[in-house]
Amino acid sequence: MLFREQVRRFIGERIAPHYAQWEREGITPRSLWRAAGDAGLLNCQLPEPYGLGGDYGHAACVIEELARANYLGIGFSIHSDMVAPYLMQYGGQALCEAWLPAMARGEAIGAIAMTEPGAGSDLKAIRTRAERQDDHYLLNGQKTFITNGCNADMVIVAATVAPELGARGLSLFCVDMRLPGVARGAPMAKIGQHAQDTSELFFDNVRLPAASLVGEEMRGFEYMAEQLAGERLAIALRAAASAEGMLEETTAYVRQRKAFGRNLIDHQNTRFVLADAAARLAMLRSFLDQCLGRQMQGQLDATTAAMAKLNATEIQGQVLDALLQLHGGYGYSSEYGIGRAWADARALRIFGGSSEILREIIGRAL
Repeated sequence: MLFREQVRRFIGERIAPHYAQWEREGITPRSLWRAAGDAGLLNCQLPEPYGLGGDYGHAACVIEELARANYLGIGFSIHSDMVAPYLMQYGGQALCEAWLPAMARGEAIGAIAMTEPGAGSDLKAIRTRAERQDDHYLLNGQKTFITNGCNADMVIVAATVAPELGARGLSLFCVDMRLPGVARGAPMAKIGQHAQDTSELFFDNVRLPAASLVGEEMRGFEYMAEQLAGERLAIALRAAASAEGMLEETTAYVRQRKAFGRNLIDHQNTRFVLADAAARLAMLRSFLDQCLGRQMQGQLDATTAAMAKLNATEIQGQVLDALLQLHGGYGYSSEYGIGRAWADARALRIFGGSSEILREIIGRAL
């Protein structure tokens, strides 16, 4: 509880006063990352000196409090809960020492690059190529929709070393964004999460030292599969906390907003909408708490994680849409946070495995 309060104070002091400006600029400043590092909010689940020395529960606090406060555009979770674990678990001592302490301090920002213009959830369609040449690899290809892409100092890149093997030929590489041949596009225009810098990345004959390989060759698909449960749970936690935060704000709004001479809360329809949202979110929270417990014990399986993300993101979308309706025209304006929450939430049903992919995963397990 003390750590959660620390996260809330940081959000109130360092994010809330400036977020609207970051939305207009399309990027969060690097100074925020350094401040988050000083506050111990990055790499929470990694041991010292690579992180806070906490566990996934600490990471969940950061994820949830940012979402509950309606700041889905802050890219800490990609950096701390997706990129850092790849290095920690598969990267070896040299890569860990080169990047993780700086990432924990917010001095280096991480991103992960899997999606390509022609390859999203279908990993076997990845065309980015890493060709081994003596003591280095030659990396060529393009990635898109990369969260933290503009700010990133280092990117974990999924590339094939054996195209004929499909997904089995994938490997992961730790790419220093200062290397010659690396380029990034301008921040991509999106319908939501405007403060989140998202861009394309381009690799043109990038000479990667052999030590840039994360883990072993042609085990990239295996590594990604191992990490997906935790990544999908992180998205599910964001979705649930976002909806919970907006339910609280909407309840306060309808208590003071009037229609036909009465506060909105005094109309039965309003109470029923809120009741449905509260009941659905209570059920979701119970399930996610179970999933969180399993994750902390290393027992969260891929199917259950897919259920968590599917349920959380679909419920979030439905609940936020209903809550926006209660705001009337103000819900469609930028005056209240519900409009931003509604737009920001839409991406959560796509990245980390779209709802359709998750249904396929769950269906195959039946």
